[in-house]
Amino acid sequence: MSSPFTSPESQAGAGFHYFIYGWRLLLQRQLMPFVVLPIIINTILMIGLIWLFFANIGGLLDAMLPSWLEWLSFILIPLIFLMILVLFYFAFTTLANFIAAPFNALLAEKVEQQLTGEKLTEMSMAELLKDVPRMLKREWQKMWYSIPRLLALFLLGFVPVLGQTVVPVLTFMFGAWLLAIQYCDYPFDNHKISFARMRNALGQRRIMNFTFGSLVSLFMMVPFLNLVAMPVAVCGASAMWVKEYRNFLLGKTSGEFDNADFSDKPQSTAVSTETRNGNITKP
Repeated sequence: MSSPFTSPESQAGAGFHYFIYGWRLLLQRQLMPFVVLPIIINTILMIGLIWLFFANIGGLLDAMLPSWLEWLSFILIPLIFLMILVLFYFAFTTLANFIAAPFNALLAEKVEQQLTGEKLTEMSMAELLKDVPRMLKREWQKMWYSIPRLLALFLLGFVPVLGQTVVPVLTFMFGAWLLAIQYCDYPFDNHKISFARMRNALGQRRIMNFTFGSLVSLFMMVPFLNLVAMPVAVCGASAMWVKEYRNFLLGKTSGEFDNADFSDKPQSTAVSTETRNGNITKP
């Protein structure tokens, strides 16, 4: 397998590159034990939500469609059904991210360790359990960052013309940005880098992260494929952290990007690796 650090010239190409490399990392034997558990969690959660969805879809449609609007049912029912599907998508991703947060953090740690050859601080099971509340607090931070913005987009959706043309595009773009934040946050948080600093870092290479998040978003919308999209995104985001951000952020508290060249060409770092027979070695 070729090195993940032979990056394309453009930021958009780099975002695509890290997503594809996430799939390649997913298949490596060393990472498989840390990938399987999130997939099992996602599978159980999806089966439960699908059952809940189809068990209540009739009642939801009746509740959301008043009797005096029954004459518009042929138009409104498909729209309501689509809205419920969107709510299902957000419910699945939100719950899955909360439940799988500790496992995704562990997967991000193992990917970074494999790519750099540097062993991160080992945590015992007791220490990991103690750290779970902090991880969940981080998930709340991401949620409270997203909720006001999603609410604003939802309300804009009721504006005639604008709500049917511009708002869907803005919603997809913001959703892609949120997914980039969601999955890049695991390797950042493993090094206790604050949420604000992480957002600032991702903003320096916004096109790359938007491209990465867009690909994750598209795969998240495909039933059953979305079961593996989460660990793929964690693997790809961890490779992105190692290549694009690690050398700038570790050991620094602020101003790490003041003199950094964030032109369209991806940054080179001191880390250079090759994968041979599934193992990462330094030249």
